[in-house]
Amino acid sequence: MKTDDLVSMLAVGAEPVESGATARRYALALGWGALGATLLMATLLGVRADLAEAVRLPMFWVKLGFPICLAAAALYAATRLSRPGVRLGRVPAALVAPIIVIWLMAAYALLGAAPDERLALLLGQTWAVCPALIAMLSVPVFGGTFWAMKGLAPTQPVVAGAAAGLLAGAVATAVYALHCPEMAAPFLATWYLLGMAIPTVVGALLGPWLLRW
Repeated sequence: MKTDDLVSMLAVGAEPVESGATARRYALALGWGALGATLLMATLLGVRADLAEAVRLPMFWVKLGFPICLAAAALYAATRLSRPGVRLGRVPAALVAPIIVIWLMAAYALLGAAPDERLALLLGQTWAVCPALIAMLSVPVFGGTFWAMKGLAPTQPVVAGAAAGLLAGAVATAVYALHCPEMAAPFLATWYLLGMAIPTVVGALLGPWLLRW
């Protein structure tokens, strides 16, 4: 078969990709995924009782802003990795920046605390369950982000899967922050980040299977 004939055969029935398809798929995925995570949090864990007082504290907004910034960067990475031939550009820097900021805040808090107070700042009261709860809440968003990406054309399944997993973990962490009583930067820089890392690693491992097309 000649090359021209092969190209013509492959092109039969091909239609242009709808404009805005990527944005619509991710909007649906994140909308339903975040709703599912919120319902899980409210049903199984509950919103913190002192939320009305907590929102008046600057550290509460740091705690909420940290995963939201990571979610925004991960969403940008995921949408770009959903299309073949699109480079990440400055996405890695956008992903690293919130982590560096929270690490610097954690280091400042630890260095300014008395030696016998540092372990409490790092562990808080919920370190043993925090990462697992974040991973649990990420499941609805994880399913949504992989659905969105699967319907497009990712060509780097490992990296794309990691981006989808990080997006799920970051959204779940923002939802979990409405339940979590912890406020110390060392805690957030360690256990929140570990909680987000779990779906990221799972996404990278499952990407070659779930994103096959």
